[in-house]
Amino acid sequence: MGKKTILTGDRPTGKLHLGHYTGSLKNRVALQNSGEYNMFVMIADQQALTDNAKDPQKIIDSVMEVVMDYLAVGLDPEKTNIFIQSQIPELAELTMYYLNLVSVARLNRNPTVKEEIKQKSFGGEGVPAGFFVYPVSQAADITAFKADLVPVGNDQKPMIEQTREVVRSFNNIYGDVLVEPEGMYPEGIQGRMPGIDGKAKMSKSLGNAIYLSDDAETVKKKVMSMYTDPNHIRVEDPGCVENNTVFTYLDAFYKDKEHLEELKAHYRRGGLGDVKLKRLLINVLEEELAPIRARRKELEENKEYLYEVLRKGSENARKVAAQTLKEAREAMGIEYFKGL
Repeated sequence: MGKKTILTGDRPTGKLHLGHYTGSLKNRVALQNSGEYNMFVMIADQQALTDNAKDPQKIIDSVMEVVMDYLAVGLDPEKTNIFIQSQIPELAELTMYYLNLVSVARLNRNPTVKEEIKQKSFGGEGVPAGFFVYPVSQAADITAFKADLVPVGNDQKPMIEQTREVVRSFNNIYGDVLVEPEGMYPEGIQGRMPGIDGKAKMSKSLGNAIYLSDDAETVKKKVMSMYTDPNHIRVEDPGCVENNTVFTYLDAFYKDKEHLEELKAHYRRGGLGDVKLKRLLINVLEEELAPIRARRKELEENKEYLYEVLRKGSENARKVAAQTLKEAREAMGIEYFKGL
């Protein structure tokens, strides 16, 4: 039996942060290095334009930021196919066919879309049609590469289910062409890294993120401003570990788990100050981020290499997507001139 195929990716709306790193990037590198999968990683610029159409430069600039972050954390273009969504026109054609298989009512029921529409506050002009139908576009992205597995956050489960419905519907009408994918979901803290302000999710828009590209001084300042237990006023006071952002980050990054449990016990009974914990976290994060930062700096000075990685990756991805589209069109009976 051949290798299973994985498709994953990110919207290029800025630099990537620790939430991306713990939630998906580290896992992607591990999956890549296992040698067990065909890996496709997509920079979803078309999807990013669905709610940034009036600021295209932001997306254009962010494509390079994202590819630098990918390579800096360890994605290897020799092992992983990194490509740009807009360079694969076959995806748009597949989306067109799939839109005929999904009702407006079904899209309206998608909880992830509803939540994102609420968050984005589109205002008086209303929701862009492209944004409203992006779960269908996502189904095209996944099925074009015949992905068996799609690593996503837990909030994306409805998207995977929508893709599975599209696949079942298409295959039921036209014959077995498409692969029905399964989601791969993160566990525990890896699924959702809180921001430095203690808010539920680290986010560019909330301004509460630590970026992979942040220098050591910036990381230090951000950690020192981190939300802890508001009732832990004096060092001798007993403190709460649960929902304490510093401990959440130590859980994710500190390798000495035995020492971490001792620190938690000490904090709960009192006598351990927040500043001491933050200094430990600064050192722990620096150990993780310093090599990433150094690699990223090298890449910043070699834009030609980055463009070459994206060009080659996009060419390879297009060949795969073109084959799937050909099979889909033949199954639908719309290859009118085949054999002429």
